[in-house]
Amino acid sequence: MKLFIEPPTWLGDAVMASGCIDKLINYYNPDEIILFGSYVSTELFKTYDKVNEVIIDDKKNRIKKVFTLPKADVAVSFRNHFFTKLILFFRAGDYFYPRGIYTGHQVEKYSAFINEIIKENKIYSPKLNFIPKKYQKQTLGINPGATYGSAKRWYPEEFAKVANELGKKYDVIIFGGPGEEEIANDIEKNLTIKNYQNLCGKLSIKELCEHIGGLDLFITNDSGPMHIAAAFQVPIVAIFGPTKYDETSPFNTKYKIVTKDLECAPCMKRECPLKHHNCMKLITAKDVIKAVEEL
Repeated sequence: MKLFIEPPTWLGDAVMASGCIDKLINYYNPDEIILFGSYVSTELFKTYDKVNEVIIDDKKNRIKKVFTLPKADVAVSFRNHFFTKLILFFRAGDYFYPRGIYTGHQVEKYSAFINEIIKENKIYSPKLNFIPKKYQKQTLGINPGATYGSAKRWYPEEFAKVANELGKKYDVIIFGGPGEEEIANDIEKNLTIKNYQNLCGKLSIKELCEHIGGLDLFITNDSGPMHIAAAFQVPIVAIFGPTKYDETSPFNTKYKIVTKDLECAPCMKRECPLKHHNCMKLITAKDVIKAVEEL
């Protein structure tokens, strides 16, 4: 039996769907698994034993892929994009994609979709098949990036203030993905501590998961790495501005949300439509350090 899986596109969404994907694989117990999707999302799941083909979604060749992707007995996509529907229709026997309106946290939404397929009623918490790194000392990770847009990003100088204070207790690692090096470097310029590493843009998805999974504390914007930390039950202080923390908060019990709950939030925009960015600008390093103490 051949199972085709298309995870969500964004890293954070793919992590939130990871428990559901693990459940699907165990439920169908396929002989072969085909992964199709974005590079970051497929990197999370390609280590599963029965994955024998990983196909990166190339937007330029989508029409061609409708007719050239390998066929499968069952196909499950976490997207309901037009091309996804075409691919599933032409390349699979039984196929499933989200058709309903789901409520609650994003993990609960994905779980509701999977429950429709396997006829259960459970929540499938995020699960990543990577072994956390073991650090010699207590280690704090800070993540100043957010791929979706600048509106979700807190300020480098404020991250630096937090790192300088907490660096008295923790070794510090600066995380981030390709294209976020400038933000990480701005933090580094404002650091007075010496016990830090800047790993922004230097880690594979696997290495990112391993490094984050072994942390003692993670301070982050609403981002994919935040959900990686949650999957490993790392204590998290999450800084939220324009996004819905009731839907995309860390899916574990060890976190604190820092937000100003402004009337204009959540606007869900990539950039501040009002040009003031107060949802992030009004959050101070003291607010975040207080949340760490409460956590």
